[in-house]
Amino acid sequence: MQIKELTSENVEALAHLFVELWPECTFETEFEYCKQILSKEDQTAFLIKQKDEYIAFAYLSLRNDFVEGATSYPIAYLEGIYVKESYRNTGLASKLIQRAEQWAKESGSSQLASDVEIDNEQSIQFHKKSGFLEENRIVCFIKDLKSG
Repeated sequence: MQIKELTSENVEALAHLFVELWPECTFETEFEYCKQILSKEDQTAFLIKQKDEYIAFAYLSLRNDFVEGATSYPIAYLEGIYVKESYRNTGLASKLIQRAEQWAKESGSSQLASDVEIDNEQSIQFHKKSGFLEENRIVCFIKDLKSG
């Protein structure tokens, strides 16, 4: 098992993992998005490779805008974390969190933030087990306005 930072050699693998986590997205869109991450100093991803297969990732950014509960900026933000189902409950996500914390500190952040869908109990429990403290719960609304 190796944790590798995002490079041009594994960017396609990251896009495939993105689509596994966010199946409503297309590979083409996510591949373009992942290529953009490579050129940004305030974003990165770490991937876990097992033999010849990438099986997990953590995608991170540095944010300077409002983040619930943040006490200093920039704040490192865990934009997404994913482990293929057959590799879950093996400690891989915890290893990715540790690497994310290291990147956050190296990037000048004293906190790591994240968010979870309100009904994703498995992810909520993972975050709590990983040392995250729940800051707030919200329900978001939107109303389409008809033109004319």
